[in-house]
Amino acid sequence: MPFLGQDWRSPGQNWVKTADGWKRFLDEKSSGFVSDINSYCPKDVHNKENLFNSLNYDVVAKKRKKDLMNSKTKIQYFHQEKWIYVHKGSTKERHGYCTLGEAFNRLDFSTAILDSRRFNYVVRLLELIAKSQLTSLSGIAQKNFMNILEKVVLKVLEDQQNIRLIRELLQTLYTSLCTLVQRVGKSVLVGNINMWVYRMETILHWQQRLNNIQITRPAFKGLTFTDLPLCLQLNIMQRLTDGRDLVSLGQVAPDLHLLSEDRLLWKKLCQYHFTERQIRKRLILSDKGQLDWKKMYFKLIRCYPRKEQYGDTLQLCKHCHILSWKGTDHPCTANNPESCSVSLSPQDFINLFKF
Repeated sequence: MPFLGQDWRSPGQNWVKTADGWKRFLDEKSSGFVSDINSYCPKDVHNKENLFNSLNYDVVAKKRKKDLMNSKTKIQYFHQEKWIYVHKGSTKERHGYCTLGEAFNRLDFSTAILDSRRFNYVVRLLELIAKSQLTSLSGIAQKNFMNILEKVVLKVLEDQQNIRLIRELLQTLYTSLCTLVQRVGKSVLVGNINMWVYRMETILHWQQRLNNIQITRPAFKGLTFTDLPLCLQLNIMQRLTDGRDLVSLGQVAPDLHLLSEDRLLWKKLCQYHFTERQIRKRLILSDKGQLDWKKMYFKLIRCYPRKEQYGDTLQLCKHCHILSWKGTDHPCTANNPESCSVSLSPQDFINLFKF
């Protein structure tokens, strides 16, 4: 609402509250409120009741228009600074604490999904939020969550990569929402239950689009994976960290199927993700009396979490307690800020906001 007053705060000036805060209009022509006031109130007549009625009408109309735009818009509610100060308690200088929703709004996740080094990190973070942190998100954080998820789905549909990963993410989110939205009229989530039902329908639509995706063969006719030497093919397959990718690769061609069944390949995969103690507890022998590393791997992933590795992560500065992406500048007074930064896994990021 506008502020008009002849007092010590603003003598004869017009102040209007905007999205960026209170702004002062120096030119009367730039403000619709001043022109309305002059038309309603001549110099010799001061009808304060009519003045405030007209102002309140304009404010209510603008508020309704703003609420309508917010309900339909998909604009990201992100700040210019791509970092956030993480504080867990109140002090004399600063009251309150940082929440997961606030951090989700401030950090640049919308741009991070376009970076191949950060994509898997953001997807894993979305999955953890979908599993256990949906009830802690504010209304704006919910919008950002769904908007980022939509961008992820559109990117996968366009690039035709990471399809299984996003399918699992959507299924996890839908299962969590089915549990939280108990029945019509009851919900432990922030916001209208009808809005969450609409979002669940949107998730089903995304799942259907991913299920109907048709992988197009590239038009380039050159050197393919099967044209490489066997030792080089095996070396590339050893870089895969998911056993399901090895199984899918083995279904492409008979020669690749033989390579995907290599015992040494599955042994290294087990040793990469799990400790020796975990492996010894889940030993499986084949018919020939040898260790069946492939069966052991799929049994181990059902019992223990796999090792997570990401190209780029969020990091927390131990000196100034600022959370940001690696390589992002933040205001730090340390002589060597890089030595004070600690990389955070997606689960560490979630645990950072558990009080």
